[in-house]
Amino acid sequence: MSAIMSATMPDAISKPLPRDEDPVPVDISQIGERAGRLGVAIADVAGLVTDLSELGTGQNNFARDAAHQASEMRQSGLALTESMTNAQAAARRAADSLGDSTSEIASAIDRTNNALQTLGQGSVDLNAALDGIEKTLAAVQHTSSSIETIAQETRLLALNASVEAARAGDAGRGFSIIADAVKSLADQIRKFTGANAENLTTLIDTLSALRQDAQTNATYATEAVKDTDTASNGNETLKKISGMVRELVQDIEAMAAPVEANQRNFEELGATLDGLIDTIETSHGKLGTTRSRAESILDISEDFMRFVVDSGVETIDTPMLELCKHTAAEISHTFEAAIARNEITMEALFDKNYRPVEGTNPQQYLTRYNKFTDRVLPPFLEPILDHPNVTFSCALDTNGYLPTHNRKYSRPQGKDPVWNTANCRNRRMFNDRTGLAAGRNTLPFLLQTYRRDMGGGEFALMKDVSAPITVNGHHWGGLRIGYPA
Repeated sequence: MSAIMSATMPDAISKPLPRDEDPVPVDISQIGERAGRLGVAIADVAGLVTDLSELGTGQNNFARDAAHQASEMRQSGLALTESMTNAQAAARRAADSLGDSTSEIASAIDRTNNALQTLGQGSVDLNAALDGIEKTLAAVQHTSSSIETIAQETRLLALNASVEAARAGDAGRGFSIIADAVKSLADQIRKFTGANAENLTTLIDTLSALRQDAQTNATYATEAVKDTDTASNGNETLKKISGMVRELVQDIEAMAAPVEANQRNFEELGATLDGLIDTIETSHGKLGTTRSRAESILDISEDFMRFVVDSGVETIDTPMLELCKHTAAEISHTFEAAIARNEITMEALFDKNYRPVEGTNPQQYLTRYNKFTDRVLPPFLEPILDHPNVTFSCALDTNGYLPTHNRKYSRPQGKDPVWNTANCRNRRMFNDRTGLAAGRNTLPFLLQTYRRDMGGGEFALMKDVSAPITVNGHHWGGLRIGYPA
């Protein structure tokens, strides 16, 4: 390996410096400036990693939601497939039942129609036959009346013959016997014709009733034929319905294939989304590790910057560090003096009961010491803004709660959360890494580099110098001064 390195390394590097040449002196003040630039670059990278991590979290959530929705759609598809299968089976049964019922009804209607037509024709034929019988009976009745008339006339002739025979005496005795016989025959004929007339009357009445029944049956038969025609039309409708049901079965069968294809696609989509979620989670885990390491590097950079300053090296940030430490000490003395004058109690000044302000977005909070800090802090915070490049100055407690800010960042909230984020920064929690570190730092100072959220997705690279604020030996929080990196 050493041979390879010797062969590949430039001569200027591989050859040692001559002993009579002194090393070029290094300007140690450049260490601070370069360390500051390194901190800014690391802070930018850390911010980008944080953004990527948050994007990864969002992507993971979206992917999980998509997977959940795909699973629900797959379940819906399964339910739809099952419903379509059941509907298809029910439609087939209905079609088969309608087909069988339609055939049976059609056959029964045809048979009934034929029978009724035969019955109707029989009734018509019976009426015609009855008409002939009535004519014959009328002729017989007329003949019977004629016979009775002849019998009456014969009887009268026999009576007259008997009278004449009686007058003739013995000579007319034989004629008298014949006349009596003729009279007896006429009486019998008359008696027979009387009985025959009664029978003819009864027969005529019976035939009349029979004619009426035949006419009634013919009427019923005609109406029944009409009803069978209506039933036939209804049967035709049943046939159409049966055809429509069969078409419905075909449509359901046609729909089944796309539904099954969608079901397969949903299953493939679910598998793809599961793989995507695994990939995103792996990526998110690595981003989390990268974020943690980037923050560790940022911590090292900040610690190195503090080491450089503590070493007495003058840097571009030294004036701001001194201003922050001096102002934080003055605020600490002011808080202690106010407590000594009973303007506020230690309990009130260290109140951690943050009461949400209703209807604020971003959320704002109130504590027992807001009026006090609004009165005593502005004389310290506002003059700092007069220094070149200072963006803000504020004091916050150990939980990142910022009770009082610069006046230009303490405007009343409006309806636009983006505007509120940039212009209404008082009474809010800044418990991110930078805010908590500034509020909880107990070293003489802390110099951080971070990205400041300006609202609306806009960020600005900032340097944040902070110094602790203590009250009667208790750590209240810290003073922060922010300026562009």
